[in-house]
Amino acid sequence: MRPLRLRQALLPAARLVAAGAVALAVLTGCTREARTALPTGIVSGAQSDQVLLEPDGGIEPIYALLRSPRASLDMTMYELVDDTALQILAADVSRGVKVRVVLDQRLQKTHNQPAFDFLHNHGVDVVWANRRYAATHQKTFVIDDTTAVILSLNLTARYYPNTRDFAVVTSDQRDVAAIAAVFDADFAGRTIGPSHADDLVWSPGAEDALVALVDGAQVSVAVETEVLSDKPVIEALARAAKRGVKTSLTMTYQKDWEPNFTLLATAGVAVTYYRGERPIYIHAKAFVVDAGRTGARAYLGSQNLSSASLTRNRELGIVLTDPATVSSLGVVLGNDAAGAYRWTG
Repeated sequence: MRPLRLRQALLPAARLVAAGAVALAVLTGCTREARTALPTGIVSGAQSDQVLLEPDGGIEPIYALLRSPRASLDMTMYELVDDTALQILAADVSRGVKVRVVLDQRLQKTHNQPAFDFLHNHGVDVVWANRRYAATHQKTFVIDDTTAVILSLNLTARYYPNTRDFAVVTSDQRDVAAIAAVFDADFAGRTIGPSHADDLVWSPGAEDALVALVDGAQVSVAVETEVLSDKPVIEALARAAKRGVKTSLTMTYQKDWEPNFTLLATAGVAVTYYRGERPIYIHAKAFVVDAGRTGARAYLGSQNLSSASLTRNRELGIVLTDPATVSSLGVVLGNDAAGAYRWTG
């Protein structure tokens, strides 16, 4: 959806912390200055989940994850245009790791063709995604069948420097097994039913889950998304504001979103927006519900708020319930909103 972006040097990487055998960036802060500080070192009170914040953490923590497998790495990626990531995957193969990759062909085949050719020529088992989906917009990889990484960002280097994105690194074995099972089916071109891991949000079929997430809010809902066109989710956000839930939405402006900005603002949603690519581009797909309250929840993943993304694409997101993680994500979204323009219609 975004225009071609200017290239910049990568921002300095955040400090790395050990999490088992994997190096992770700590969720420690926001892109804009003069905002509420996040608690230093807070990533998650749950041992099974960690959250990476981009662009603050830099791309190195994700590269470290790509270098970490001992036996296998299975990746599904909408857009792969990153020479460093490709070299890492080739190096994994050269040291005996089995690497399999699924790349989108419905919307990104032209962009992905060089990566497809490179991977094929360097011993990676790479296939084009099944054309039954409008697009394979999922961005995940599974390491050694023990750790899964669920991203909102693509592995596309030109977008790294100033794009708001998140990645969740989970070692929850139900989630990892479910993601691995779907990958196996997608890699082979087979149909597979819904996952049994109840905190994963799969597309097709995500629309009801996100509507229910908003409808279940008691006190607050904060949202970041790149696309705003799915009527049921928009209506759920309007309902939340009208029943007194503090509801906010932060995006990067496009003219297409103006009618829905106005609809939501009229309903009482605090709509804020950035223009262009700087100081930050909102590419994240994030919901934070009832942060700081009992039952707080957050969604992070690949799903945009469009009918195609929620009902026809292959996509994946995850719902997090650890209170410290949800509170920290609430600070990030609040800081992003505080630095944006307010939509007044």
